Amino acid sequence: MSSVTYKNLTECESFKALASLPPFDVTAVSAERVRDYQVALAAGLTYSYGAAPVEESHIAAFEELAAEQLLISKYEALLSGEVMNTGERRMVLHHLLRGQLGGTVEFNGVDLGAFYREQAARFSEFARRVHAGEVTGSTGKRFRNVVQIGIGGSDLGPRALYLALLELVAAGGKAPAMDAYFVSNVDPDDAAAVMRRINPEETLFVLVSKSGTTQETLTNERFVASLAAGPGFDVGKHMVAVTSQTSPLASSKGYLDAFFIDDFIGGRYSATSAVGGVVLSLAFGAEVFSEILSGAHEADSAAMNGSVRENATMLDAMIGLYERNVLGYATTAVLPYSQALHRFPAHLQQLDMESNGKSVNRSGRPVAYETGPIVFGEPGTNGQHSFYQLLHQGTTIVPLQFVGFRASQAERDIEVDGSTSQVKLNANLAAQIVAFAAGKEDSNPNKNFTGGRPSTLIHGDRLTPRALGALLAHFENKVMFQGFLWNINSFDQEGVQLGKVLTRQVLSGKSEGALLEYAKLLGVHDSI
Repeated sequence: MSSVTYKNLTECESFKALASLPPFDVTAVSAERVRDYQVALAAGLTYSYGAAPVEESHIAAFEELAAEQLLISKYEALLSGEVMNTGERRMVLHHLLRGQLGGTVEFNGVDLGAFYREQAARFSEFARRVHAGEVTGSTGKRFRNVVQIGIGGSDLGPRALYLALLELVAAGGKAPAMDAYFVSNVDPDDAAAVMRRINPEETLFVLVSKSGTTQETLTNERFVASLAAGPGFDVGKHMVAVTSQTSPLASSKGYLDAFFIDDFIGGRYSATSAVGGVVLSLAFGAEVFSEILSGAHEADSAAMNGSVRENATMLDAMIGLYERNVLGYATTAVLPYSQALHRFPAHLQQLDMESNGKSVNRSGRPVAYETGPIVFGEPGTNGQHSFYQLLHQGTTIVPLQFVGFRASQAERDIEVDGSTSQVKLNANLAAQIVAFAAGKEDSNPNKNFTGGRPSTLIHGDRLTPRALGALLAHFENKVMFQGFLWNINSFDQEGVQLGKVLTRQVLSGKSEGALLEYAKLLGVHDSI
């Protein structure tokens, strides 16, 4: 058993010292500061924080806080298989999916690292057989499409990763091995729209539910099966399950195959498990998914560095904590200047807000300080013509996290007015960082920019599978470190359960009071 101790943020003397430090005035951002204030992340990515509201005195205080809160020791405890999900009394093992960083982790005599590797080998081989035409549909046609049916973490992460690599694979001179589609919303329009775009006889469905009881997912399974029905069509020969070994789906004979995860892999942390691995291996090939795992493992390893100055992920977590708990900024915007990452902010929204949207500590006692921020975002330059107005001149300061790459994924570009599209994109990114930080004085109040809007930038040469894996793991580990700092459990999600309970009451006809009246307004009881 570990000797690691936990305490609230406000009990830390080092936090009190940090809270006494005034922020660096980012309107004074300089060329020298931009050059000096950056640190290697992983997989060729770099974390730049020249426009963040911190300087050397803050970083020294971060070092003290990291030591007092035993961040690396807690990370090592997680990796070694200690129970870190205190609400559900579970280990937290998503790092083990992409490589061994601690010792062997066992549960009921099973080596879980070996179990995850076995599952990865199984779905990799299954993808190979599908691509080779050794596994075909019930009418003998080869599979050309894959449809993932899941919700929450079973959709957001895998969908974001698929879309992030789609253009890169196409730019490499070959089409994806299979086109992927995703059905998540129980709204029937979601599934119907996907089914109109595919030929069911050429489609493999991946049903993802760890418990095997997820209401929305099982409803969508039935709905998709009804839309796909036709002469000679057997839906069971078109569907595989990703589930736990103890779920009802695991032993069902109604599926072509089943690939397993377990309770130690939280939904929002499951993109590097079979939840993401099956669909991504089918779409792009097992080699591409392996590269994602490699980049994630590299970022996981880099996050073990005990020096905040050298640990980009811990530094990012600390800057975010300073902005949240000292400067009082309640919101963070994630702004990727890469169209490939256009669904990445949606994944990070769930990752961060479901993990650290907590108001009690690991012992169940209320905390007297702010925890996770509100997270939102859109890709540039679209956002510039949308909500950037508020970010630049609104009354609320929102810290910004930019992501950008020197080269696009596409091999096609066009030069207009002396510069290519990619150059224009990156010129916009550089301009926005400086505009937010430095501002601009103008005698016309409507054109005056006060500046002082902080930001950080993660940048690299190109968004490759390896870089994507590192980016994913960076944010997962940032959330982990902030949860340790706030002394909260980042690995359960009880906040999503109450609505499910009340939904079941409505559907069973047992609702009353306001719940009943709202159900009547929406016509729910008309069809029950």
